[in-house]
Amino acid sequence: MNDETVPAPDFPLRDMLGFTIESGAGTSTTSLTVDERHINPHGSVHGAVMFTLLDTAMGGATMSVLEAGNWCSTVDIHTRFLAPCFGGTLTASAIVRRAGRRLVHLDGVVTDEAGNEFVAASGVFAVIPAAG
Repeated sequence: MNDETVPAPDFPLRDMLGFTIESGAGTSTTSLTVDERHINPHGSVHGAVMFTLLDTAMGGATMSVLEAGNWCSTVDIHTRFLAPCFGGTLTASAIVRRAGRRLVHLDGVVTDEAGNEFVAASGVFAVIPAAG
């Protein structure tokens, strides 16, 4: 298990959407302040933006419990969109519920700064062993 907070790798999607990532032992959060990039034609935050925050937070939480050199890949994320969001700062929080040798089970939620919940999720990530 990796108990240290590790800086998130750079990747273009994070830069394009403008979110941040923080990970610790078995947890991770991603956050962004909603702007025009994140809004769908109906004026609310696009569901894909909130899904991306969840997927990334779950990946970060998974990576935080893996042995060095291993990596992970999303197997399944079940999302429940609870309410539309029209702005503010969104945070996706993920927590590892069970980490096995091959699969990691997680829960996640997207909230705003007032604690309103917009998306709840459960996910499974595969553990990809280090090459060699």
